[in-house]
Amino acid sequence: MIWQTSRFAIDLSRPQVMGIVNITPDSFSDGGQHASAAAALRHCEVLLRDGADMLDIGGESTRPGSPPVPLDDELARVLPVVRAVVSMGVPVSVDTYKAEVMRAVLDLGADIINDVWALRQSGAAQVVAQHPNCGVCLMHMHREPQTMQVQPMEGDVPRQVLGFLRHRAEAVQALGVEKARILLDPGIGFGKTVAQNFELLRRQQELLCAGYPVVAAWSRKSPLGAVSGLEVGSRIIPSIAAALLAVERGARVVRVHDVAETVQALSVWQAASNPVS
Repeated sequence: MIWQTSRFAIDLSRPQVMGIVNITPDSFSDGGQHASAAAALRHCEVLLRDGADMLDIGGESTRPGSPPVPLDDELARVLPVVRAVVSMGVPVSVDTYKAEVMRAVLDLGADIINDVWALRQSGAAQVVAQHPNCGVCLMHMHREPQTMQVQPMEGDVPRQVLGFLRHRAEAVQALGVEKARILLDPGIGFGKTVAQNFELLRRQQELLCAGYPVVAAWSRKSPLGAVSGLEVGSRIIPSIAAALLAVERGARVVRVHDVAETVQALSVWQAASNPVS
C-alpha cells in the first residue's frame, strides 16, 4: 500500500510515525514550547533523530474552544519552518484548513495537507486538486473547535464518521485527486465523548471498509486523561497504548508527540507480528 505525496511514495506496509510540531502558543499539549521558528526546527531535528518517518507542522491550535488564528499570523509561523524542513529529506505535512496556507506551503515543497475540516473550507479542495501529487489527510470533526465539545455527537458514531469520511474522499476524488493520495482520520477528540472515542478505537477496522488507509491521532488527548487520571504531560504510556491498539486495528500512520517511545513500542509490536530474522 503506497501513499502518494508531493515528493515521496510512502510505503504503508510498515506503520509510519508522524511527529507533531506545533508552532503555537496555545496547543493543548505543548503550546509555547516550539513557538519560534528556531525552536520548532530544533524540535524537528530531535523528532527525526528519535525515528519519526514524517513531520506534521501546525501554526493554529484546534483544541476545544480555541479561537481562529488570522491568516497572516499562521503564515508567519509556518512558512519559515516549512522552508527549512523540506530540505531534511522526509515527508513534510502541514496541519491547516486555510486554502492560502495550503497553496503557500505546497509551493515551498510540502508533501501533505492535513486538514481537520476535510477540505470543506472555501478553496481548500481546489488547491489540493490543482496540485499534481500532494497527499491529503481528511479528518472528521463534529461542528467546529469552538463548539465541538459543547454538544458532542449522538447515535452510532463510527457509522457516522465512516459515512462522512467516505463522502469527503469521494468529493475530493471527483475534483481529480487520485485515491492513492488520500488518508482518513476519524478525529479523536473532535466533538466526541470519551466513550465515543473509545468506540471508534474498538471499531476502527470498520473505517477500513471505505478503502483508504487510516491515521490515528490519540497522542496525549483528553480521553486518555479521562481513563488514566493523568495530566496531559504525563500521558506517554496511555498514548503509546492507544497508538499500538490503533495499529493493531489497521491504522497505517500514527500522529504522536512522543516519537522515540512510540518507535520503540512499534518495534516490539512488529517483532511480535512478523518473524524476526
